[in-house]
Amino acid sequence: MTSIYLGHGAPPLLDDPLWMSQLAAWSAALPRPKAILIVSAHWEGAPAMLSASGAATPLVYDFGGFHPRFYEMTYETPDASSLATLVASLFPDPTPVLEHPSRGLDHGAWVPLKVMYPDADIPVLQLSLPTSDPEQLIALGRRLRPLRDHGVSIIGSGFLTHGLPFLKEWTIDATPPGWSTDFDLWAADAMARGDVDTLAAFRDKAPGMPYAHPTVEHLIPLFVSIGAAGDETAPPETVIDGYFMGLSKRSFQFT
Repeated sequence: MTSIYLGHGAPPLLDDPLWMSQLAAWSAALPRPKAILIVSAHWEGAPAMLSASGAATPLVYDFGGFHPRFYEMTYETPDASSLATLVASLFPDPTPVLEHPSRGLDHGAWVPLKVMYPDADIPVLQLSLPTSDPEQLIALGRRLRPLRDHGVSIIGSGFLTHGLPFLKEWTIDATPPGWSTDFDLWAADAMARGDVDTLAAFRDKAPGMPYAHPTVEHLIPLFVSIGAAGDETAPPETVIDGYFMGLSKRSFQFT
């Protein structure tokens, strides 16, 4: 299995035929995973924690102001206790991974997965982001890398630009601001050159900062995906690009 980084959008992704078709085509082209471990921008917590592994764990509706139908959606995945055991085996003492007894999948997980695997027939767990340090997150990805040999897809879920406070248009096809395009093209170039060190220094080196990421949680799942890749410096494939409400939805697949 590969590791990937995807832009997860918000519930209105499910009203965007283009983005839905791109995600569906992507999943159809991938080997079918036996299980999915996803690191979402919307769960920061240390030490590292796993979501509840029981079947049909309720979703987290961690958003506001959208149509009521989004709060009624379900995504009832199968029991993921075997995946939880496998992930836990990669976290030896004194840094074990903990399982949250009730936390379900947040929208950074279930929104894109609802499009990519609509039958909800693959076990899914979320892993929290225990730090915002790129080097530590790459190391976390390396620790997770053996999961791929067990047929587990490792997904970093965020948004390549996420300057929500600075958006002026709120339509799907809004013209992207300069800070969004500047950061997007800079990151794409760094990834194409396999320059992980430059990418990890985005706070200081990237154009468009801090507007592109006034907080960093939507970018940093990318570093978990990089660490989980077989060759961290090999250029990934850009599978999806373009913008949604002016934000970069560029998404990568690592070989």
